[in-house]
Amino acid sequence: MKKLTFIALILTSFLFLSKRSVAQDYPIAAGVKFGGYENGFSVKYFTNSTTALEGILGIRNHGIVITGLYEVHQEAFKTAGLKFYYGFGAHVGSVGSGVYKTYGGDQYYNDNRILLGADGVLGLEYKIADAPIAISLDLNPRVELATGPFFDLAPGLGLKYTF
Repeated sequence: MKKLTFIALILTSFLFLSKRSVAQDYPIAAGVKFGGYENGFSVKYFTNSTTALEGILGIRNHGIVITGLYEVHQEAFKTAGLKFYYGFGAHVGSVGSGVYKTYGGDQYYNDNRILLGADGVLGLEYKIADAPIAISLDLNPRVELATGPFFDLAPGLGLKYTF
């Protein structure tokens, strides 16, 4: 718990240390995202120079989750290609019978359950210069409403091909 709190504090401090970006490094990216509870496919589309929409199709044990996020991107540490981002969104999905892993402890369901809730995102993304690759590391807090309510927190690692 202390380690996750420390990581959240460090990522939040990036907000105060960074300044607004003047342009994104790519307009569209598609790839994979590995999370604490779900792994899946991700697509990110920049609507302007600092905001993006990201869709994630996450597959988890006994279920599937679709997440949509609105993200604000800013330059981080005055480093070319490195962006700090934060945002919010929502998820919907389902989980079958079995163990449902969460940040606060595992839950067991004997039947199918609907997943519905609010999501946040806070992270760093690096676009490799002269290569169509972007790597991201983020923290994804969410509130599960349909099977809860409960709070969930998961780290994420993304690898995307940029267009």
